[in-house]
Amino acid sequence: MANANRKTTRKQVKQMCAQFGQWGGEALNNVLGAEVVLESMRRHVGAFRQRVYSPLSTLQLFVQQVLDADGACQDAVARGLSERVSAGKQPCSLNTAAYCRGRGRLSLEWMVELGWQVGRRLEQALPAQWRWRGRPVKLLDGTTVRMPDTPENQAVYPQHGGQEPGLGFPLARLVGLISFCSGAVLGFALAAHKGKGTGEQSLFRKLAPGLEAGDLLLVDCYHCTFFTLALLQQQGVDIVTQQNACRVTDFRRGERLGVRDHVVYWRRPARPEWLDEHAYELMPQQLAVREVRVGGWVLVTTLLDAKAVSKEELGKLYHWRWDVELDLRSIKEVLGMGELRCKTPPMVHREISAYMLGYNLVRAVIAQAAGAAGLLPQQLSFKATVAVLHAFQEQLRHHVGNCGRALWAYALAAIASAKLLYRPNRVEPRAVKRRPKPYPRLMVPRAVARARLLDAYAPI
Repeated sequence: MANANRKTTRKQVKQMCAQFGQWGGEALNNVLGAEVVLESMRRHVGAFRQRVYSPLSTLQLFVQQVLDADGACQDAVARGLSERVSAGKQPCSLNTAAYCRGRGRLSLEWMVELGWQVGRRLEQALPAQWRWRGRPVKLLDGTTVRMPDTPENQAVYPQHGGQEPGLGFPLARLVGLISFCSGAVLGFALAAHKGKGTGEQSLFRKLAPGLEAGDLLLVDCYHCTFFTLALLQQQGVDIVTQQNACRVTDFRRGERLGVRDHVVYWRRPARPEWLDEHAYELMPQQLAVREVRVGGWVLVTTLLDAKAVSKEELGKLYHWRWDVELDLRSIKEVLGMGELRCKTPPMVHREISAYMLGYNLVRAVIAQAAGAAGLLPQQLSFKATVAVLHAFQEQLRHHVGNCGRALWAYALAAIASAKLLYRPNRVEPRAVKRRPKPYPRLMVPRAVARARLLDAYAPI
């Protein structure tokens, strides 16, 4: 990389870091350090020409685009034009074609690694008092996202089987591993919503290597299986989950620890198709698990010591699993990832990676604000944080030194003031009050409906 090119790239990296308060000082201010970005670029991007939409400038605009309420390519290009003019550079065109080609040139591995690096470095930088007994708590859950109805997307991510061709949208299943303490995404796996190897358990097995010894995993009853528990036990990971409805819990059996609290031994089932014979033989013949009834649930865990962890503590701990639903809602509803915009599968994966990187950067900002205010990240509003970042982003990008740090201190104070109310046991019906406009449903492909309209209004 030429000296002029390297100098420009470093300046762009510093601007991107400054926008999210990554000044490189304390641990929470260095989850997206300049050296991390440059080293990742060296591995995945290599040499490149410093054009209007270079890899780094395109990535910056892409992340800002997914964090913006509009989310349109035209808005991203207009922002890029504004930045070039304010920096004294030659204006670029408002045509979005060059920007879209620049997004298509971005290295997917680079984008995924940057999001992963931010999440992991943030998890490592968290204060010990934010953890459960000093242990990292991680959450896992799945969701689906829709994308434009194009032949390319339909081929890889087919629509729901209950919809007629041309009337539905391609669906993808997404499973994410999320930190409870920070809310950051530590890894994600993507597949079609149906077909062999596309279920949540299959995608979980792709994410399992990202777990570390000493972690505590909270999952729903879908993952309450012998092989999931055995796999985690081999990695030194404990689990708390809800009992699967297919399994009968009889508290008269096993080693009694208390009222409706016992340890039982699950026998190894027959080998499933996805597990090879060698890995199957390494699985234990039986598995010691603890089953407790608390708070209306039957919970299953590998935390076997009732004196160290009471069943009441297990009940409180499992309540935290709901946070993964809130985190996924923040990504899908607040940021808008529930309805993707890209029209080909490779770009869909890049778009999701941009969402995950932007989401993790926002979570790093929330962690900074919580640490400065003596709060927990779960107490601060994600939506308010995004709004504050939008309000301060231009000033933060173009002010450095003491002026920039002073602006950032005000931004963190504003974020910390948006404290969420404590509302235990809150419930809401899964129904909406606001009625949509009374348009009829489209029951034939749009092209057919358009042709019928043209025939109806054709001149005589």
